[in-house]
Amino acid sequence: MPKLVKTDLEVSNVCFGGNVFGWTADQDQSFQLIDRFMDLGGNFIDTADVYSAWKEGNQGGESETIIGNYLKKSGKRNDLVIATKVAMLETRKGLSAKNIALACEDSLRRLQTDHIDIYFSHSDDLEVPLEETLGAFDKLVKEGKVRYIAASNYTFDRLGEAMRISSENNFAEYIALQNRYSLVAREPYESDGAKSVQEYNISGLPYSTLGSGFLSGKYVQGAPVDSQRAEGVTNNYAKDENFELLTRLQEIAQRHSVSTTAVALEWLRMQPGVSVPLASGRTIEQLNSLMENVSLSVEEANFIAG
Repeated sequence: MPKLVKTDLEVSNVCFGGNVFGWTADQDQSFQLIDRFMDLGGNFIDTADVYSAWKEGNQGGESETIIGNYLKKSGKRNDLVIATKVAMLETRKGLSAKNIALACEDSLRRLQTDHIDIYFSHSDDLEVPLEETLGAFDKLVKEGKVRYIAASNYTFDRLGEAMRISSENNFAEYIALQNRYSLVAREPYESDGAKSVQEYNISGLPYSTLGSGFLSGKYVQGAPVDSQRAEGVTNNYAKDENFELLTRLQEIAQRHSVSTTAVALEWLRMQPGVSVPLASGRTIEQLNSLMENVSLSVEEANFIAG
């Protein structure tokens, strides 16, 4: 299992994205997914307080609540590394010290645990001084409520400033960066995110690694797809050059007798600055694809990327 930089956390080579819990997967389905994920060697689950507030009738916290119910029922808290986030839930918005403290208590209650393994700034907050944000996170670490802190959607410059402030004040430091990155969305990660991870010696945990499902291969040019994410895929990824990339991806997947999902994730692991990719699935079949093992040559990886 990979070990995250600057931590004692050993994690699976896929982090399961909990955004589907309470959205496209109800509690029973979510429990089945987590069980299967662990059966396949997975131990790293990512969520956020805002998941899944976008679904009609939800208010946020649904994913954390389902995970918490699973932990209580299964007794497997010590077998899992749980990451969650603060800043984007409308009722707990931003990174002020007060909001971080309240949001953390909310997340702990929903997760039914006494600590969060990795607590992320879900997005940068330019209206709050970094000293205040990092001081609040440091307090949570010293209290034992949070083991490590990390950043999501931070630029190279802002992450560098945060690292400097933590160092100068002896605050807990961000140990990972979670920014968007996939074969169909390579920038700005390749020019900014990878530089951040390497320069500041932290772990890269990219999200949206399958292009909202585009790289799973279920999208065919000109054909409709029954998916909650289909509209986003059509708007962002359904372009001629991406379908050409998908064809190359499918060729390599067939060569190795694995899914395009497995190949897309392995391609990411081969890239500078990537430690563990995040990915999610709403069915057992999709989850099985996430956890397939494949080894690619450099030549194959270059062929896929074009």
